[in-house]
Amino acid sequence: MAADLSHIRNFGICAHIDAGKTTVSERILYYTGKNYKIGEVHEGTATMDFLQEEQERGITIQSAATTCPWTFKGREFKLNLIDTPGHVDFTIEVERSLRVLDGACAVFDGKEGVEAQSETVWRQADRYKVPRLCFVNKMDKIGASFDFSFGTIKSRLGANGIAIQYPIGTGHEHKGIVDLLTRRAYFFEGEKGEKVIERDVPDDMKETIEKWRHDMIEKVSELDDGLMEKYLHGTEPTVDELKAALRKGTVSRQCYPVLCGAALRNIGVQMLLDCVCEYLPSPTEKPEVTGTDPRDKDTALSRPHDPKAPFAALVFKVVSDQHGDLTYIRVYSGTLTKGSRVINPGNGKKENASRIFEMHAQNRIPLDETSAGNIVAVVGIKDSYTGDTLCDADDPIILERMFFPEPVIAMSIEPKTQDDKRKLSEALGVIRREDPSFRSNFNEETGQTIIAGMGELHLEIIKNKLVRDMKINVNVGKPKVSYREAISKTAEDVRGLFKKQTGGRGKFGDCTINIEPFSAAQAEEAELDFTDQVAFENAITGGSIPKEFIPSVEYGVRQAAKSGVYAGYPLINIKVTLTDGSFHAVDSDQLSFEQAGRIALQEAVPKAGPTLLEPIMKVVVTVPNDYLGNVTGDMMSRRGMIIDTEDRDPVKLVTCEVPLSEMFGYTTSLRGMSQGRASNTMEFLEYRPMPASLIKAVREEETK
Repeated sequence: MAADLSHIRNFGICAHIDAGKTTVSERILYYTGKNYKIGEVHEGTATMDFLQEEQERGITIQSAATTCPWTFKGREFKLNLIDTPGHVDFTIEVERSLRVLDGACAVFDGKEGVEAQSETVWRQADRYKVPRLCFVNKMDKIGASFDFSFGTIKSRLGANGIAIQYPIGTGHEHKGIVDLLTRRAYFFEGEKGEKVIERDVPDDMKETIEKWRHDMIEKVSELDDGLMEKYLHGTEPTVDELKAALRKGTVSRQCYPVLCGAALRNIGVQMLLDCVCEYLPSPTEKPEVTGTDPRDKDTALSRPHDPKAPFAALVFKVVSDQHGDLTYIRVYSGTLTKGSRVINPGNGKKENASRIFEMHAQNRIPLDETSAGNIVAVVGIKDSYTGDTLCDADDPIILERMFFPEPVIAMSIEPKTQDDKRKLSEALGVIRREDPSFRSNFNEETGQTIIAGMGELHLEIIKNKLVRDMKINVNVGKPKVSYREAISKTAEDVRGLFKKQTGGRGKFGDCTINIEPFSAAQAEEAELDFTDQVAFENAITGGSIPKEFIPSVEYGVRQAAKSGVYAGYPLINIKVTLTDGSFHAVDSDQLSFEQAGRIALQEAVPKAGPTLLEPIMKVVVTVPNDYLGNVTGDMMSRRGMIIDTEDRDPVKLVTCEVPLSEMFGYTTSLRGMSQGRASNTMEFLEYRPMPASLIKAVREEETK
């Protein structure tokens, strides 16, 4: 029987690396009865970190899904939980999880507050309009401060956080939590904190609690006109009124309730689960999912969150398995029965959902059917990838795809034997299906296979996967930066002529183009397609090129931009305007005009002030005061710009913007200059022009 949609919560746990996400997930599994014992990240026994790499490194690499029950106010809720990675190299895992979730719990370190990657996941959640709870974890850590962490939620995220809990003690003294709404204190006793004991607020905390409660009532009243009127007239709203306003504000993303606890010490997780049920939305409280009609891309369609509506689901993850690929889907509308046939409207292929599973990390529970609001894995899907839609063949819809970041780092990889060569291309295809932020291609000129990803750790884990899991012996080259080409000025009336006479019918294509620097904002304003950051406009009047050949010119231009003109890197941020051309009644065909488009762009770029852009990384270094001078001096020598230095006694947080090319092996050298006491996080910021002297060196390297 399908669960009542109002009792389903699809939520994820996301945060900066090492804030304790997986530890929180493990407690959730234990208290909901899904696991009979608690797995620990530091012991390599965490249920949600089941990959060998995850257990060895003590970090989450891929998002893991599970379904567990929770009873709240006498009603049974079904929680579909996704534990996501915190490391920036695996940001795609967070991206695709947030695309299909209805809510999220952002976990923060009670001592550090909002950190660099916390900001990234927060922005990702904003992009997909995901309501959130905030859980300030690690209140048992020495130096933890709820007041400080709560302040960073407001100052660094600009979020309207409303504290609804306050810790009883911090560090070793942390024993429990006060619920600010009810003015009751809660303690977690028993071997695993499973007994929740309710008591009066300790006398020495009453004044602090009243101050925080007063602030909370004031902020909650701002969310509701009726409550505000009551509050201004000096009448205190009831607890139920406050909870109703808080729920409405959370679902509409006007506020973010802030909770606290210490997952490792088993404090506060049961109350977090209650808040997930109380404040995060059910699938029916989210707007109807929207998409387009595959038969007419300009027609917008929507689907209600209803098991009886036509079936529509989004593929958000593909995992290769020896028993057949597991395709994770979020069902937005309708019902999917085991063995039924659906269609992928993006490629027109029919798919057979031969088996359906409810997932519990790597374990599966078979289902006969699933309906709107659920997250499940399906076996039997052959031609659908991350971001594709699966739907009813009689009522097709294409749901909005998700955003995939571009790789910033590449390296060469070579198979050792002929047998390895055969297996490598197949294995890379499998990894590409699983991980949309990974790219691979074969360079004809050098005979090398190039793999590209989000960072050094990302590529290292892919290499380990090839060697250890897929048993392929490979040699790996040095990492290389993915630069981009750009132009600095306009070039007009550049002709691309392709003419071949070989006896009999020849080839003829002729076009004239203008090229200019262009941005995404300009493309949006002009309503031009900006795929791969290249805009194309047809400005031909009078039919000097027949209409059927114009898409061929565009295709040729885009292909030339993709492979690069100036230094062999993709050309971005340009607009190409087709202004004129000519054709031959017999010799002209689509291929000829494709070649003409290519030639025109290759001729135009050298006249438009070509340059190279390099990826700039935002680097945040946490360094003890004693080593600050070493770190900042080293950063300057790497062409880094120091943007901000924040004092977090006894350490400094140094925020810098540094070219990626200068950052290879940085973590190792940082350890050396700080005796292992400094740490850093790094994420892609933007592409910026390179100094001319370095461009020359990069081009020479490419020519070699």
